[in-house]
Amino acid sequence: MNAHGRVFKYGDNIDTDVIIPARYLNTTDAKELASHCMVDIDPTFTGRVHEGDIMVGMKNFGCGSSREHAPLAIKTAGISCVIADTFARIFFRNAINIGLPIMECPQAAAEIAEGDDVEVNFDTGEITDHTSGKVYQAQPFPPFMQKIISAGGLVNYINEK
Repeated sequence: MNAHGRVFKYGDNIDTDVIIPARYLNTTDAKELASHCMVDIDPTFTGRVHEGDIMVGMKNFGCGSSREHAPLAIKTAGISCVIADTFARIFFRNAINIGLPIMECPQAAAEIAEGDDVEVNFDTGEITDHTSGKVYQAQPFPPFMQKIISAGGLVNYINEK
C-alpha cells in the first residue's frame, strides 16, 4: 500500500481545533467537515488539496481534544497520509480507527517542504521525497494495523470479519 502526492506542511502543535474548528462540529457529515478542514490556519487548503496529497506536521500533531472529527476531516479532504515528527496519542489512535495512515519520522517532517512530491510505502516505512531526491525511513505499521487502515478503519475491519 502506498500514498503519493503533493505536500501541505504545517508546524508544531497543530491541534484538533485548528484541523476542524469547533464551530463546524454541528454535523457528522464527513464531506461537510472536510470542507472546513484547516480553515483557520490555511483558508485555501480545501481549494488546493487533491485526492492523494500528503500532510506534514512537526511535533505533537493533533493535540487538543479527543474528537475523531479531526482525522476524519483530513482523510475526507483527500489527504492520503500524515507524516509528523510526533503525534498526540489520542490523534494517533483516532487516525488508525478511521483508517487515516500516519507516519512518525522526525527527519522527514523537518526536511520535506511545502509542495514537494512525496511517496510513502506503508509496507516498508520508506518515505521518498521525489523533489529533493531524499529517502527517509519511518517505522512501518505492524500487519494487523495495516489491515485496519486498508479496510478504511476499525469499524470496517471488524465488519469484514
